[in-house]
Amino acid sequence: MTDPSPMTADAGGTTPAEEPYEKRWLALAVIAVTVLLVILDATIVNIALPAVSADLGIDAASQQWIVTAYTLTFGGLLLLGGRIADFWGRKRTYLVGAGGFAVASALGGLAQNEAMLFAARALQGAFGALLAPASLALLTVLFTDTRERAKAFAVYGAIAGGGSAVGLLLGGVLTEYADWRWCFWVNLPVAIFAILAAIPIVPESKAPGDTSYDIPGAVLITLGLASVVYGFTRVAMEAQENAQPGGSGESGWTEPLALLFIGGGLLLVAAFVVLELRTRNPLLPMRIVLDRNRGGAYLTSTFVGAGLIGAFFFLSLYFQQVLGYKPVEAGFASLPTTLGVLISAGLASALVPKVGPRPVMVVGGLLAAGGLFLMSFLDIDTGFWELAFPGQLLLGLGLGFTFVPLSNLALVGAGVHDAGAASAMLNATQQVGASIGTALLATLSVGAITDYFTDAAMSGRDPATDSLVGLEAQVAGYTTAFTWAAALLVVGALVSAVLIKATKEDLPTDAVVHAG
Repeated sequence: MTDPSPMTADAGGTTPAEEPYEKRWLALAVIAVTVLLVILDATIVNIALPAVSADLGIDAASQQWIVTAYTLTFGGLLLLGGRIADFWGRKRTYLVGAGGFAVASALGGLAQNEAMLFAARALQGAFGALLAPASLALLTVLFTDTRERAKAFAVYGAIAGGGSAVGLLLGGVLTEYADWRWCFWVNLPVAIFAILAAIPIVPESKAPGDTSYDIPGAVLITLGLASVVYGFTRVAMEAQENAQPGGSGESGWTEPLALLFIGGGLLLVAAFVVLELRTRNPLLPMRIVLDRNRGGAYLTSTFVGAGLIGAFFFLSLYFQQVLGYKPVEAGFASLPTTLGVLISAGLASALVPKVGPRPVMVVGGLLAAGGLFLMSFLDIDTGFWELAFPGQLLLGLGLGFTFVPLSNLALVGAGVHDAGAASAMLNATQQVGASIGTALLATLSVGAITDYFTDAAMSGRDPATDSLVGLEAQVAGYTTAFTWAAALLVVGALVSAVLIKATKEDLPTDAVVHAG
């Protein structure tokens, strides 16, 4: 076995390499496993929510905390996790993140009450916030040759874009044919394998130079991001509760506590930015965000995260509540998205080095938006092959073309010192975007459902005697969400077209990890 030598950097953040690290493709395979682990976990539990709630006696009002406990710690701790990876060692952070994620998953599967389950989910999010940026940072420093990096990020993009649909399928299979607890325990063998394989294969890397931690900045951004995510989550929860039979039908934006958390969180984030501009060794150097190409990539990532959450969340509801699919059937019905991603991720990896990232991202955003817009025409009796299949296939093709260059561009030029922070920023923008998208689309969906019931009543149709009214109202809500989700992806494509100026010549051509 050849041990990789420690990476070094000059003032610009890189030094020319003698030769690439010889086990980099094996390292990619190991890292891909844990990236999939984090992506799967975001959706695998969602489809098991009814079974979990029934078994542990969790009421409808508290059920959302199974998801929220994870998103709060994951979203809040991402930037700190990225800096820990840079300063403490990316491999070490990766191993601790994977091990902690496995322990938290085991505790979740053993949960005997809601408090134990919520605590396990929060712990999963905390260790996920170490694992996700460390994984992406390792890919960044292992692959800096233009063509090789494009291939590596094709793998990452395929997992990021298609993993959610696989999670729905796996969650459905485990819930229906095994037990909901296996939605947690399935992480154990995967994490153990990744740890055992990573120890001899994945090289260590650290940021050179000053590695002192920005503690005040870490506190501000952790509390700020967690507050923003929680505020938007409360908006979505309130909107969904108001849409239930007997609910007020009002949007969640009238909920004072939600607005307080959103406003307070934004103030904390603003204070964080001011502090980072004045701190000698900031948690998030503003040069990472203010670079036009990276800033454009992060903004695009926010809009993609906001629109994408609408696709999987509302489509899963449509399959199960309108078409009457079982969880496993809904999981299989979501696979066309993964098929599209697998096709386009490979094409994107070949196109980016030839034409640059911007054209691929713009086309990807428009394709994904077209897929969602196509699904806005779904009805209560629409056949799967008529709209859902082609719509999801288009969505998947677009996501593959978007995620591969997006992941690459968000890290270009960040340098060895800032790879973890830049990776964490990409993860954080997707997480915050998803929280905003959930709140926004849930609100719009509830409004459409309320309007449909009002119009039905005015036309003399009584939901109590006409069972179709309820289903039609649900479809009106879902299709409205698809329409606005498509609009968010179009905005993301426009942001890419306007802000991103990087060409194929701007992509890296030198490696920073070499065999010792």
